Amino acid sequence: MNSSTNETTTDILAHVLLPVANEDDGLTTATALEPYEPEQVTALHVVEKGEGVPDKTPVEQSEELAAESYAAVRTVFPDADDRTAYARDVVEAIFDVAEEVEASAIAYRSRGGGRLMQFLSGDLSLKLVTNAEVPVIALPQTDSGE
Repeated sequence: MNSSTNETTTDILAHVLLPVANEDDGLTTATALEPYEPEQVTALHVVEKGEGVPDKTPVEQSEELAAESYAAVRTVFPDADDRTAYARDVVEAIFDVAEEVEASAIAYRSRGGGRLMQFLSGDLSLKLVTNAEVPVIALPQTDSGE
């Protein structure tokens, strides 16, 4: 590897945005990112808001879930920042926060599911990797149970 390749790698890991869904996902995703030694990490929890319909969970419950997710990430990255976004479109919220915090990359773990689940969810992974303006790092699955 030449030095320009190393510099590019370092730049990509300068400030990683880490979207997390819950406490378990936060810990698993942070653990998968840890070997790559990012310089700065911002954990993001997106609270899905309904448009004209009741929210999926009460705000207090969503904020508690976010706090638990951030605590899990901080067991791996003690200095991680956090952001909570409230949005109808999860992927757009990830992009918006990536821009706000000037993230150098977005790192995520696919949450799996079969084709039907991907179709029903709008295949968030596909939208994430095809529409992002910063590099998207798909982290490897760390256990065989997923």
